[in-house]
Amino acid sequence: MSEATQATAEKMNFQTEVKQMLHLMIHSLYSNREIFLRELISNASDACDKLRFEALDKSDLYEGDGELKIRLDYDADAGTITVSDNGIGMSREEVITNLGTIAKSGTKEFFSQLSGDQKKDANLIGQFGVGFYSAFIVADKVSVRTRRAGAAASDAVLWECSMGAEAAGEYTIDATDKTDRGTEITLHLRDDAKDLANGWQLRQLVRKYSDHILQPIVMKKEEWDEEAKGQVKKDEDETVNQANALWTRSRNDITDEEYKAFYKHVGHDFGEPLSWVHARVEGRHEYTQLLYVPENAPFDLWDRNARHGIKLYVRRVFIMDDAEKLMPSYLRFVRGVVDSADLPLNVSREILQESKDIDTIRAGCTKKVLGMLEDLAKNEAEKYAKFWSAFGNVLKEGIGEDMSNKDKIAGLLRFASTHNDTPEQIVSLADYIGRMKDAQDKIYFVTAESFNAAKNSPHLEVFRKKGIEVLLLSDRVDEWVIGYLTEFDGKALQSVAKGGLDLGELEDEEEKKAAEAKADEFKDLVERMKSSLGERVKEVRITTRLTDSPACLVADEHDMGMNLARILKAAGQEAPMSKPILEINPEHPVVKRLENEQTRFDDWATVLFDQALLAEGGTLDDPATFVKQINALMLAMQSEG
Repeated sequence: MSEATQATAEKMNFQTEVKQMLHLMIHSLYSNREIFLRELISNASDACDKLRFEALDKSDLYEGDGELKIRLDYDADAGTITVSDNGIGMSREEVITNLGTIAKSGTKEFFSQLSGDQKKDANLIGQFGVGFYSAFIVADKVSVRTRRAGAAASDAVLWECSMGAEAAGEYTIDATDKTDRGTEITLHLRDDAKDLANGWQLRQLVRKYSDHILQPIVMKKEEWDEEAKGQVKKDEDETVNQANALWTRSRNDITDEEYKAFYKHVGHDFGEPLSWVHARVEGRHEYTQLLYVPENAPFDLWDRNARHGIKLYVRRVFIMDDAEKLMPSYLRFVRGVVDSADLPLNVSREILQESKDIDTIRAGCTKKVLGMLEDLAKNEAEKYAKFWSAFGNVLKEGIGEDMSNKDKIAGLLRFASTHNDTPEQIVSLADYIGRMKDAQDKIYFVTAESFNAAKNSPHLEVFRKKGIEVLLLSDRVDEWVIGYLTEFDGKALQSVAKGGLDLGELEDEEEKKAAEAKADEFKDLVERMKSSLGERVKEVRITTRLTDSPACLVADEHDMGMNLARILKAAGQEAPMSKPILEINPEHPVVKRLENEQTRFDDWATVLFDQALLAEGGTLDDPATFVKQINALMLAMQSEG
């Protein structure tokens, strides 16, 4: 090695998370060791796609070799497997970025969910995405030689990492020479994986996992040699995979297994898809869509800026990896391919922003995905429940983002309700309407910070007494949903914790008259309490909501709900100041006592307000004073007794 080359050698260490990942992969994923080849071939295919795209503007990047391919080779004696491609290749900076870090958000959350159970952890690792690191499932040393297209032969990079006990997690980056562009990955197999360095075995794995890859995957032909009593490599190449675009074939010619295998490639997912839709659209715009819904949520699902999963092709030529304009943000979990016959080959992200053609394709893709989900919800309830558990809260964002499909999305929503009184979100708005009382004209709901807080809300007491179902909304996004979803199928949505409660025909005349009589009877008490609580309340009034609790807090009809105000405050945003309304239950012993209370009236009124605030899910400004007041009232009652 020359002094100049030596000077470029650099020893580095993996991030702690990558070390953990490598350790987990080796120990948890070994039973699925075959996936290493699928992942490395997928990466090689992506590299070829990216070269084809960049070469649209710079044809000299092909360097006189425009036939893109992936090569697979092995050396049984040395115990190595080599995967190489003549794609875009990597510069030194790209090698450091791509091979030294896990470029995913949610890393900490991912590791916090690991249980130590290898079977469960293997599934989680798959969700997180294994990619290049899967090489270490079977190899104790990995060497990567790469040169970016258009760079000089002397600008190539050699990256090496050994997973030996002492050096585990260390890797070196060095300069090297490489005349041909692209990347060559050599796996030095561990002793228990050397059986993979076998031509027949590698061909089987390619056909099983990577048959759909667009580029030809070539190997040296092998023939039986009687003298050597074994298969011998010839000089001639053969293509091992079908090497055609799966989405261009007729649906009737593609098996479920082929669809699933393609999903693992395009979605870079370890698991299988939950469902998919494959359609060719003809007319003013001609395009093919093959779109998948994953079974499990990726770890960057809540990063709205994360890469989207749609690959855009134009007449089978790869254009871009994360065409976010092809799918709305609330469907960011969808993976797949769109291949347009109309767009120009040199389409850029900037052009996509204004393209009417893209808007049409996006609308078509959105409609197809929502149609697929409707079909799941109608015909495969168990699968839809699985989908909802993974992606329901993301789909809810669409209520405010996609007004043209609002009704469709609303029909797909699922909620918990007092019908089952369980946290499972299985009630659709159509289910709710189907169970409504004869005289009922509203869909009632309550929002809270947790399911238990919603389920035990004092606002539900009269509804439970009358057997009226109430939706229990406890996800943060629910406040956003109800801000935009004001009615469904002609029925208004009504919060049970806002405004004056009007049950209409669900309340008989006798009940209404009794409520009016109570309001008159307790008029003086209401005035005294309003005067005592002063600026803390907007109004004090007799309730028609409560049967068991002494009091509850209600937001005025046009004021912000208290749960939404708390969410905004927790997010560091200023919520508009609005005072709550205190409703008191005249039948409750505590309220009756207040009628005749003279000496400690203010303390009783304050405690009643604070209790209502706590029951509603709020927090006290001064918990210590609340405790002192409770203790003082208890002692006063004891001395009275």
